[in-house]
Amino acid sequence: MSVEQPELYNVYCDESCHLPNDRQPVMVLGAVWCPKSEAKRLAGELRDIKARHRARGELKWSKTSVSRQSFYLEVVDWFLAEEALHYRGVVVRNKQTLDHNAFNEGDPDLFYYKMQFSLLSKILSPNRRYAIYLDIKDTRSRKRLQKLREVLCNNVFDFTSEMIGHIQNVHSHEMELMQLADYFTGALAYRHRELHGNAAKQAVIERLETRLNRRLLVATSLREQKFNVFPFQPRQGL
Repeated sequence: MSVEQPELYNVYCDESCHLPNDRQPVMVLGAVWCPKSEAKRLAGELRDIKARHRARGELKWSKTSVSRQSFYLEVVDWFLAEEALHYRGVVVRNKQTLDHNAFNEGDPDLFYYKMQFSLLSKILSPNRRYAIYLDIKDTRSRKRLQKLREVLCNNVFDFTSEMIGHIQNVHSHEMELMQLADYFTGALAYRHRELHGNAAKQAVIERLETRLNRRLLVATSLREQKFNVFPFQPRQGL
C-alpha cells in the first residue's frame, strides 16, 4: 500500500524598508506562496503579461508608473484570479518604537528574523513540505537562515526539519514569483505609510482594496488566504 506524499509548496519572501537607519517608519515583510506543481506555469503567465505590455526587467513596486499602469493593474487582477497564489504581509508600523536592547539583544537583525518567523509560521503546515526562497539581505545570513528553518520546524514539533526541505537566499531577478512578493510587499508598505504622490501606485492600491473589499490598513483573520495582513504591535520595555 503506497503512502500518500505531502503536497509540496514554494514560498517566496521579500521585505520593504527593513533597514534600521533608512529613515522609513514602516517595515513590511511579505511572502507569496503556491503549490510547487503550479510554480512553473504561474511564472510563465507572469512573463507573458510582461511581454504583452513590453515590460522589460523585474516587476518591482518602485518602478510603478502611469505609463505602465495597465500592466500593473493586470498583474493585480491576475493574482487575485489565480486560486493557486497567496500572499501574507507582516507590517511594523513604526520602527522607532522598537526597543531592541530590551527584546532583541540590541540587534535589529535578530528582530528581522523574528519577523520572518512571524510571517512564515502562520503560512506553514506540518502536513505539507516547503521550499522557501528569501531575497538576499546580506552576506552573513546563511547561519540565521538555518536557525530560522530549525525554529519554524520545531514550532510544529518537526524536530527532524522535514517540513522545510529547502531554504535559501536568492536574487529576485532569478525568480518571477519572488518579484510578485516584492510588488505586493511594496504596495502594503506604501499604503501603511499613507503616501499619495504616485497616481499609478494609488490606482493599484485602489484596485486591490476594491477587489478585496477591504482596506489594506486592516488586519485580517488567520483564515484569510488570498491577501493576509498582520500589523505587528511591539512590546514596550520597562
